[in-house]
Amino acid sequence: MPSWTPMFIAPDDHSDPARVVRIRTTIGDDVLGEPADAHGGIVGATLRWTALGIVEVRLDGRPIDESVLTPGWSSYQWRLRYAEQRIEPERLRAGGTLELTLGAGWYAGRLGFYESRALYGDRPAAAAELTIEYADGKSSHVFTDETWQWAPSSTTSADLYDGQVIDARIGEPEAWGAVEAVPSPAGALEPYVGPPITRQEQILPQHVWRSPSGRLLVDFGQNLVGWLRLSVCGRAGAEISMRHAEVLEADEIGVRPLRTALATDRFILSGGHDVFEPTFTFHGFRYAEITGWTGSMEDLRHALRAVVIGSTMRRTGRFTSSNPLLNRFHENVVWGMRGNFVDVPTDCPQRDERLGWTGDLAVFAPTATFLFDVQDFLTDWMLDLIAETEQTDGVVPFVVPNMFALEPGAADNPVLGSPLPTAVWGDAAVWVPWALYQHDGDTARLARLYRAMALHGDAVARVLDEDGLWDRGFQFGDWLDPTAPPKDPGASRTPTGLVASASGYRSFDLLAQAATALGRTSDSERWRELASRVRSGFRTHFVEESRLTVETETAYSLAIVFGLLDAEELAPAGERLAQLVRSNGHRINTGFAGTAFVTDALSATDHIEDAYGLLLQTQCPSWLYPVTMGATTVWERWDSMLVDGSINPGEMTSFNHYALGSVADWMHRVVGGIAPLEPGYRRILVAPRPGPGLDWCNTTLELPSGRVKVRWRVVDGVVALTVDTVAPAVVRWPGMVDRELPPGHHELTLSR
Repeated sequence: MPSWTPMFIAPDDHSDPARVVRIRTTIGDDVLGEPADAHGGIVGATLRWTALGIVEVRLDGRPIDESVLTPGWSSYQWRLRYAEQRIEPERLRAGGTLELTLGAGWYAGRLGFYESRALYGDRPAAAAELTIEYADGKSSHVFTDETWQWAPSSTTSADLYDGQVIDARIGEPEAWGAVEAVPSPAGALEPYVGPPITRQEQILPQHVWRSPSGRLLVDFGQNLVGWLRLSVCGRAGAEISMRHAEVLEADEIGVRPLRTALATDRFILSGGHDVFEPTFTFHGFRYAEITGWTGSMEDLRHALRAVVIGSTMRRTGRFTSSNPLLNRFHENVVWGMRGNFVDVPTDCPQRDERLGWTGDLAVFAPTATFLFDVQDFLTDWMLDLIAETEQTDGVVPFVVPNMFALEPGAADNPVLGSPLPTAVWGDAAVWVPWALYQHDGDTARLARLYRAMALHGDAVARVLDEDGLWDRGFQFGDWLDPTAPPKDPGASRTPTGLVASASGYRSFDLLAQAATALGRTSDSERWRELASRVRSGFRTHFVEESRLTVETETAYSLAIVFGLLDAEELAPAGERLAQLVRSNGHRINTGFAGTAFVTDALSATDHIEDAYGLLLQTQCPSWLYPVTMGATTVWERWDSMLVDGSINPGEMTSFNHYALGSVADWMHRVVGGIAPLEPGYRRILVAPRPGPGLDWCNTTLELPSGRVKVRWRVVDGVVALTVDTVAPAVVRWPGMVDRELPPGHHELTLSR
């Protein structure tokens, strides 16, 4: 595909980058009149567009497609994506207008913790090219240049964190201003690899009421990501504001977790019938506080809709069981993922952060690949990770895109960046591509992303000590250990050197497997040597007579699941882990590093009852405690909301954070019974492990070749197992020789 080198244009008045502007041109007879007839008529057209900022495109007032917030957020210094859309000939007419509506977005708006703005640039700009195709193979072009014109839009201010101000009194301008050419970005212009952001659905208000203080509140019943759409008639100049929040506290909206993000949209009425939809911002919310509404509560219920947005991803995996709380938890994982997969896989969607934290995705990627078709979405993000990591000597940034490198003050905070590699967060460079490969078996994709894997592996190899341990530089460790104080989330009971060395071993091991799959024999041998070196150092320092010298659930979970123990050590290690879990009353005692693996470690060592005890626990800390508190997404902290209904006092508290939902991967594989026996599910492992608290479970996975469905039900101590598979499968059951199943429908009866 030939490279695209358009002219970027911006208003000649660039005093206020927060203002949203309209930039347009007229499609003339020089391309649609006699020239078209001379070439046999128009057979089609293609529009390409992009922006330093975010842009919407309309042709004769109608949106060109369904996307919003285009072109999203990428590592602008090195990659700027463009969108492309086919246009039917009947939409083209001489004298028609092609209009770009341009806002600041991630490029020139607020980003990060320090109220910084315009980290990438302070002048939003747009570029577009319409290629009109004639019947004889010739073409004409309409492209952005200095003949275009601009005017203010009805949006006087828009920011992703703070919200959007729309003044419906602003109509068509009496005169349009001139535009200027601005320098093109230094980075490459590339087509989207991942999907666009679109509107997904609309949700009606579930409840409208007055709070104790008299404020008008709306509950949509679901913590979601998007904005509010309001249809209203009222006095010209009257203002309606909408402030968004995830939870209530003391019967009012709880805005403290938003920190400095205002999350407020303001609508100024025209005096006629107005429909407001703030598409140049987004919020994470379940509740809204409405100010300035003069109608009844019932009128508001009919006038207001929550619009859910997200990257367009096909749902592929589903899970239901006999336990309603567990089903709600699984839905919380789904909603948390939907709300945070908005072009970039972010940690949270609501406060002054919303960044692509690598550690969250490192542990969540297997869950993501099962639930939705995220292969292209995550590949696109990984290309940014490669671009960023190549600039930092192979050290994977904590966030991708790495806006911390641009944010004043971030360099002085070790939690925002390190010159040395950091475990789990940096390991995303290896763990995410491996999760993608396990799901689709695509060696071409694996080869494309191997660069990221190798960069991280080389960086870790450089910091190993003489014993093979990884214990240098800043480490998050088992971040958000439940025993850590609210204001010190890194105060874990598990040493950071143990977490880092275990994670490093896993990354080297996966690198060796990836290199083998790609036929890189010498690479594979090198990675295996490094894995062996780290494993030896880990065992020397942390293993003593089949026990670990650090007795925490995270330590044992990582050692068991990552393969750091010998075969004869697994049973005693598993028993010790089970003892720790029981002694804590089957309540969670792991942070970011351990939570994704603790149930796997228990089930792998035949402690399935204890794994279920953890999974189905409802006391805090546990996966189901938030469900009992009314959660509709996964929380950042186990106790983001305390038992008394108050918000956790720590300043870092989000009610939509998917990372602790990483246990859903274990639910799909071990509770549900669907796992890849070979990459790409070329062969499928059906190995469900029913446990106490569940009577039945249904799990499905949509593959390109069709649907896989596993259902089990316990009746009078016997398990009835039904398998529908589109690929060869192996049923694995305790005490039974593996049973091969051909594609098709199968019903089995298994003794417990």
